Amino acid sequence: MWPTLATILVIQIVYVSCLTVRQIFTLKGYRYMAAFLSSIDIMVYVIGFKLVLDHLDQPASLIVYCLGYGLGILIGIHIEERLALGYANVQIFLKHGGLELAQELRAKGYGLTIWHAEGIHGESLVFSIIIPRKKQSGLYREIVKLDPSVFIVSYEAKYYRGGFLSKVPGKPPGISKETSL
Repeated sequence: MWPTLATILVIQIVYVSCLTVRQIFTLKGYRYMAAFLSSIDIMVYVIGFKLVLDHLDQPASLIVYCLGYGLGILIGIHIEERLALGYANVQIFLKHGGLELAQELRAKGYGLTIWHAEGIHGESLVFSIIIPRKKQSGLYREIVKLDPSVFIVSYEAKYYRGGFLSKVPGKPPGISKETSL
């Protein structure tokens, strides 16, 4: 019975991890990768589900199947975080010393746009930086090292056209997703 339960657990983790990553690929526009992963995840699903149905008289198989689903979600999310697909728009809000920070960030190769804003505590500067998600945590470390008092918020930048990213060597020029226009 233990080998069957272990097999069910592993199959379910593989299935749901593939399913989770495939859904993320679909949302981010990686059509061919999503299609390829869907072929794998449905095959693994059928094998795992058959194992559970063959051992339906043992409630442990259903419990392990359900636990594997939860673990697969966690592992799939972890895989996506490691892949860090796409871009993020990082906004940095500063109360003082913003131009010096801007110069240091630009010297490190970051393209940023600056504007003046009015907040609850008065005037501030806002920096906007579009960056590959893989470089996001490094940017956070740089910013906090240079000014620990900043407020940072980021969100997914799904579409872009032109600008600094299109001029960086090795980056694709122009529109990342034509459906955005």
